[in-house]
Amino acid sequence: MRFACLGSGSKGNAWLVQAAGATVMLDCGFSLRETVRRLDRLGQPPEAIDAVLLTHEHSDHMRGVAAFSRHYGVEVRLTHGCLAMLSAMGELPARAVVIDSHADFALGGLRIRSYTVPHDAREPVQYVVSEGVRRFGLLTDAGHVTGHMEEMLHGCQALAVECNHDTDMLMRGRYPAALKRRILGRYGHLDNGAAADLLARVRHPDLQHVVAAHLSEENNTPELACASLAAALDSSADRIDVAGQESGLEWREIV
Repeated sequence: MRFACLGSGSKGNAWLVQAAGATVMLDCGFSLRETVRRLDRLGQPPEAIDAVLLTHEHSDHMRGVAAFSRHYGVEVRLTHGCLAMLSAMGELPARAVVIDSHADFALGGLRIRSYTVPHDAREPVQYVVSEGVRRFGLLTDAGHVTGHMEEMLHGCQALAVECNHDTDMLMRGRYPAALKRRILGRYGHLDNGAAADLLARVRHPDLQHVVAAHLSEENNTPELACASLAAALDSSADRIDVAGQESGLEWREIV
């Protein structure tokens, strides 16, 4: 089982998970042309993607999904709330399959579990993708950590966790007060400290990969995010990967 990231941040997000002859893309937040370019960088043919799983309707997570679905005939799985928002926006994919935000479903040899998160979107979810005992957990775009989120991420061998901002940098920065309140609110985004607190609670001896994700280019740095997550693992910062906005993350194997 392996995973990669096309890019992560406020300008676009997309992840790949591959195992058992199946490939899924989690979110599609880049234009069609840019998505194909980034897939090519990872050696992934776009026509070989079995499904796109959307987390929510914010543009940095779904910007290219309608065009991608229409061009390649790929099905898109999403919640009722997300589908309603895409319909209102005129961004319906060619093949939409509604999921239960609290249920498992299978795609080829992959087992996928969606789970709800507190974010200012319409029925937002995140995902845990597994093949047998190997599990990849994605958590971005959440204002705070709930017990349900923590339970869902227990036992994952790979975790990509939102480290959106450093609170001091955000408070000193140039963002308008209203935007700062939104980011810091209970339906906004996780900061480095919240991400580290979660990681400290779900860490276990078989955790192989930890990725800092969805970093703000203005209100955070990779060094700060990695230091926070490394402290939660009692480890060095080079233990942590960063999914960059432009560079994404190359394939990582879960063994």
